[in-house]
Amino acid sequence: MRWRGARCGLLAGLALCCGLVLAAPAPWYYWRSKIDGHRICAQVSPGPGWERDGGPYEGPLCQPKRRVLIVPMR
Repeated sequence: MRWRGARCGLLAGLALCCGLVLAAPAPWYYWRSKIDGHRICAQVSPGPGWERDGGPYEGPLCQPKRRVLIVPMR
């Protein structure tokens, strides 16, 4: 009985670590105001008067995601 609790704790800790390994930062989006058309860059909606206008982007400046080029060596 004593080891059952230890095993459950170990499995829960392992599952938590696996989830952290797969975590990634949230993407950024342009949000446009429905009232005056003003655009801002944010990860989440600023409120009910805003709609998503573009994205996803990388970073708070809403720059396009970087492309990684792999050049094979000869």
